[in-house]
Formats: sequence, structure tokens, C-alpha cells
Amino acid sequence: MNKGELIKAMAEKAGFTNKDAAIAYEAFVASVTEALKAGEKVQLVGFGTFEVKNVAAKTGINPQTGAKVEIAACKKPVMKFGKAYKEEINN
Repeated sequence: MNKGELIKAMAEKAGFTNKDAAIAYEAFVASVTEALKAGEKVQLVGFGTFEVKNVAAKTGINPQTGAKVEIAACKKPVMKFGKAYKEEINN
């Protein structure tokens, strides 16, 4: 399922127009992004948790030349699915 198909499915399930579902989708993504940028965790009970993990700087190796390369520290967005959601998928 791609973004367009998701928006269409959301519209059908909620009784929205595709345009309204697209607005809701964009608002959801923007809200989660803003919260993560602010250092907040977004918990959707029964679905999962969005959060940012700090990844430490490390030394990597260029596979073509074998040279060592310093990889800078960064923030990595992650999503962990909740127990109830995992159980729903497995049933």
C-alpha cells in the first residue's frame, strides 16, 4: 500500500472525501514530526510509539577503499509497535 492507497482507504473507512483524508493524513504526519523534533515521544495506545533515539558517533569502513571513515552522531526516528497491535496482526 502506498500513500495514495492509504489515503483512499482512510477516506472509505471514515466516510471522508479523498481530499479530507489527505488533509488528515498530512496533519497526522506533521504533528508527529513536530513532536519528535521537540524531543517528545508520541504514544498511541494499542498501536505503537514514535520516538527519537540518539545514535553515537562511530568509525566505519568504506567497502571500496577499505579506508576508515568517521560517521557523525545523529538522531534516528524509530517506531515500536504495541503488544495489542502485534497480537492483532498475528491472529
